[in-house]
Amino acid sequence: MSVENEGEVEAGFRSPYVESPVIMATVRVLSPFVFTFGLYVMFHGADSPGGGFQGGVIVGTVILLLGIAFGIETTRNWMGPEVPVALVSVGVLAFLLAGMGSVLLGGAFLEYSAYGAHHASRYGIEFVELSIGFIVSGVVAGLFFVIDSGQREGA
Repeated sequence: MSVENEGEVEAGFRSPYVESPVIMATVRVLSPFVFTFGLYVMFHGADSPGGGFQGGVIVGTVILLLGIAFGIETTRNWMGPEVPVALVSVGVLAFLLAGMGSVLLGGAFLEYSAYGAHHASRYGIEFVELSIGFIVSGVVAGLFFVIDSGQREGA
């Protein structure tokens, strides 16, 4: 048992993390594929089932997989609290940029034809789907860490 786990047991809290080489190896192999699939779902949400919300949840799940395989505290330290906040912030700013950009060009909010580019609607929708995916993945990761910290305080 590691020193970190001994301190948790003495404090009356037993970590649900179990160091398993099988789980760690599986997550190392699967994480890039799950992440790529999440991006695929985000980008193809305009043409097929999926979109920013579904793809964002899939991308956020990669962080959950890493937390389960390598320990939540280790994953939190590796990512830092800035990453989920940055994902949500960038997503919100990108969405507002897409919407307000068309307003500034004389169109309605999210009226992609105001940009005047060829296939503006297609690229605009994909940009919005990506920004929503950033928001959702940041919220999923943030909630994962918040729920874990609440469990530790309540123990």
